[in-house]
Amino acid sequence: MRIGELSERSGLSRDAIRFYERIGLVGSHRSPNGYRDFPESALPWLHYVRTAQRLGFSLAEIADHAADLRDSDDAAAALSALFAEKVAIVDARMAELAALRSELVERAGTGCPLRPDAPGTARAVADSPPKPVLPLR
Repeated sequence: MRIGELSERSGLSRDAIRFYERIGLVGSHRSPNGYRDFPESALPWLHYVRTAQRLGFSLAEIADHAADLRDSDDAAAALSALFAEKVAIVDARMAELAALRSELVERAGTGCPLRPDAPGTARAVADSPPKPVLPLR
């Protein structure tokens, strides 16, 4: 199918489909006149890509797992395993954000909240080194 039809049926713009093709998420064949010809299997794959993105997977993660999913005897089990891994990552990130929030609340209104030993902070009381917090994505 040509890119216009794939765009219409998938709800994605032609530019998005071209981008996905450029980064290797979807493939096409060029006809003699230069038009892109996408296989019918591209449509459900693009739906999966968009759903995976909405569920928090990056395009790099989707690309990394594409071959595993295609080659899997049980795609549903493979997806469930990927989702379980993502849930663990989300849980860890939520814990980090909760700790960060607690520290921000602790430091608010302490006069100089950026000092490691700001009055009223746990660090001033415990005099312990700061815990690293992963950067926001």
